[in-house]
Amino acid sequence: MPVSEQIRAFFQKHFQKKRMRKTETSSSFLMFLEESRAISFLVFVLTVLAIVLTSFVGIRPSAIQVLPNQVASIRIIASDGFSYPSKILTAQRKEQLLNEVPHVYRIDLEPYETFNEHVRQLLSEMRRYSEIERDISAEGAERFIRRSVEDFNLLGNYRLSQTDLTTILDYADHQTRRDLINTGLISLRESYKLGIYDQNKSSFTFGEDSVALFHIAGQEGGIGQRRIETIQEALTSLQIVLNAQNVPPSVSASVIRLFRDGLKPNLVKDESEMETLRQEMLNSLEPVIVQVQKGASIIEPDTKVTAEQHEQYVEYRRYLHGADINEIDSQLTGRVLLVLAMLIAATFYFRMEDRATLQSNGRLGLLSLVVVCNLAFIRFCFELSNLEFFIYDGAFSSIVPYITPTMLAPVIVAILIGTGPGFFTALMISLFTAVMFGNRLDLLVMYFLSSAIAIFLSRKIRKRGRVVASCFWAGTAIALFTMLFNWVAQLPWSTITNQMLGGLITGLAEGVVIVGLLPILEGLFKRTTDITLLELSDYNHPLLSRMQLEAPGTWHHSLMVANLAENACNAINTNGLMARVACMFHDIGKLVKPGYFTENQRDGNNPHDEKSPSFSALVIKSHVKEGVNIGLTYKLPRPVIDVIRQHHGTNLIRFFYHKAIQQAEAEGGTSTDVHESTYRYDGPKPQTKENAVILIADSLEAASRSLHKVTPNNVEELVDRIMSVNIEDGQLDESPITLSDLSKIRESFIFTILNSLHSRIAYPGGKENKVISETSKPSSTQPTKREPLAQK
Repeated sequence: MPVSEQIRAFFQKHFQKKRMRKTETSSSFLMFLEESRAISFLVFVLTVLAIVLTSFVGIRPSAIQVLPNQVASIRIIASDGFSYPSKILTAQRKEQLLNEVPHVYRIDLEPYETFNEHVRQLLSEMRRYSEIERDISAEGAERFIRRSVEDFNLLGNYRLSQTDLTTILDYADHQTRRDLINTGLISLRESYKLGIYDQNKSSFTFGEDSVALFHIAGQEGGIGQRRIETIQEALTSLQIVLNAQNVPPSVSASVIRLFRDGLKPNLVKDESEMETLRQEMLNSLEPVIVQVQKGASIIEPDTKVTAEQHEQYVEYRRYLHGADINEIDSQLTGRVLLVLAMLIAATFYFRMEDRATLQSNGRLGLLSLVVVCNLAFIRFCFELSNLEFFIYDGAFSSIVPYITPTMLAPVIVAILIGTGPGFFTALMISLFTAVMFGNRLDLLVMYFLSSAIAIFLSRKIRKRGRVVASCFWAGTAIALFTMLFNWVAQLPWSTITNQMLGGLITGLAEGVVIVGLLPILEGLFKRTTDITLLELSDYNHPLLSRMQLEAPGTWHHSLMVANLAENACNAINTNGLMARVACMFHDIGKLVKPGYFTENQRDGNNPHDEKSPSFSALVIKSHVKEGVNIGLTYKLPRPVIDVIRQHHGTNLIRFFYHKAIQQAEAEGGTSTDVHESTYRYDGPKPQTKENAVILIADSLEAASRSLHKVTPNNVEELVDRIMSVNIEDGQLDESPITLSDLSKIRESFIFTILNSLHSRIAYPGGKENKVISETSKPSSTQPTKREPLAQK
């Protein structure tokens, strides 16, 4: 070898060792960060502090949303004395004043003038009667009187009787009768000038022994009070006047009956004068000023908020907004204890149901980050209600709880960690947010319900668009809950509609934000979602394209292992998609030296024939390390890198191990001269169920190529042998796989292999008329029975 090549090889080896030492140091540090209990405790403490700071410190009770007709959940006390003009009380005072404005009447003399004219016509008839009285018979006189009575009654629907008119006509002469009736008209006119009202009307009902005074508008302006007569009182006055004329009682009674129908109420409401009076009273109305003392209770818990209380609360918020006053939150200590209790409960939950999360500082850091960031975003929305715009506009301030994004952390945790932690996160976020908004139970139920729906619809998600759809349906649930709950609370429909729209739009926006955050969080915390796995399964991925061109045998082997592993993982309810995608990449290390692996040897030349067993074993083992390096270069997800590193565990490369023993014995040595560690993979052993399944599937697929005849018995023997070898060698000791899982995996492997290596119909074989059986038996270029285990 030329000197330059030797120097280049020396420096490459030197820098490779340096890079490996640096990688090992970095890996050790990352392992410390991932598994250190001190880091876990630090994450716990920082999470408690961050939640308390973002959710509760600086919360002003005056910022809590309260609406009229809602049942208050907390007590709000004035931290300082203040006063304000009450619009509600002023409006009530205005209404009271308007109701107290007295009715103003004017005297209407038209009824008197009409009756006076009709009586004058009757007097004319009476004068004619006196002129013809001596010239007509008794029957003629009776007809005249009857006709006169009828004509008079028709003039005004009067009730004068023939007898009364006869009595009046029989009294004295015409002049005396005329004077008597004129006297009655004068008395009647005086009563009309005073005013007459009907005491039988409900609007003129007064108590006993009370004097009725009316506001009467004068002809020249001005309003005065005076006493008004009833119809009965006017009749009494008339009777007194007639009795003073010394007429017989029968005549007096007849005259009174004549005049009784002429007495009618003559009070007419004067609307213009009343409006003038109203305006004068309104102009004198001053706003009602409410004085609130320091320490006074503004809103009491468990009581329905009245309009007056809501107005006082809004004015209190305005006062605090303009004044630099620090409110003391007496519940802060209790809220700190609440946070501690919830996080301790979360610790117990993860210890029982998800120990992997509790043992991974990376998962704990992800959980803490998304929870704290979500609560910080919620706090930002909460603080919006302290802005002047929201303080002065109750319609918009009522929307704030419904545009608060509470589904971000639960859905992200459910997708990146699991649905169980997602539900617990939803409970924490909902509880803390409900406490932040004033211990509102309705918000707690609404937030948890929407998050639960979003998590349920996001299970095993395969498309990013489904995340948006899940959050949209959760927003729809918020809208329906809001409509039903606030309709029962008798809130205005305009407010309910705004809240429903806020919930719908916020749900849709949260879905879009989650889709945008998922790739970032996946990269930061080395988490892998099914969406990412599906994207990796694209055959056009650079590594998969290289495998198809440079190592087609390895590519075919990877697809077969992927089928075996996916079906087996689905049988034991683990992540079959992750197993399938990881299997497609598990042998990418063979791209470095594809010709050293029998599945890629097409010309019959085997480079291992010219190499020592130890060198061959080193080349075979190196595909694991090379695969890890390639995976890191292409930034494959951590679960895929773990499969590449663990898919052989610490298995023995048996073919070259036995070959080394044979060479040692042929050279006069013994088997003890061959170090078994040289011929074992570096590991580690599989740490998860999926990785354990892939290890068995990888060995099984290679061994299945050596089956000369595919029968159920042969396949069962092969599966049992491969599984037994790995179990006895302790390759599954570090995985959480159970005997029940192994039984299901065995059945799945047998089923998949029998369906993959099935026999097919034989076709005639050309000129020799031979029958070529198209079965899935190994070709002549495939290895012998022991070679796959050796070179895999």
